[in-house]
Amino acid sequence: MDAKALARKNLENRLASLRERPELARPPRGWIRALRDAYGMTTRQLAARMGKSQSVIVEMEKGEARDSLTLATLRQAAEALDCTLVYALVPNAPIEEQVHKRARQLATQRLSRTSHSMALENQGLDAEAQSQERDRLVDDLLRGPAARLWDDNV
Repeated sequence: MDAKALARKNLENRLASLRERPELARPPRGWIRALRDAYGMTTRQLAARMGKSQSVIVEMEKGEARDSLTLATLRQAAEALDCTLVYALVPNAPIEEQVHKRARQLATQRLSRTSHSMALENQGLDAEAQSQERDRLVDDLLRGPAARLWDDNV
């Protein structure tokens, strides 16, 4: 297994458990508000801990609920609430599955362009031959540099 494939596998192992944990999704009014309420802390009290005004805390909580809060501000709030900010992008499907799906899409695109030209010349492939050629193209794409999978002009 090459280094990039091993790195993908290790990352997938770390992310897999997060994908299966919908309860980790942000609460509707945001984590800051949820934790502040759970602690029984007022916006004025959190503002004092952060060295900000109460109105800034109210706007910060609204901003988190609207997805417009910066990570830096969220980290400051986490520290003031004696929390650790955990940040992750979790793919909706396993990484290897995403890579194979993309390779299959590209192979299908390439094959359709070639098949069209061949059909015009009356040299078209039957369904079984097209399937085998698609599988060959997928394998070829997966053996090459992974970066070329994500170019839209391939």
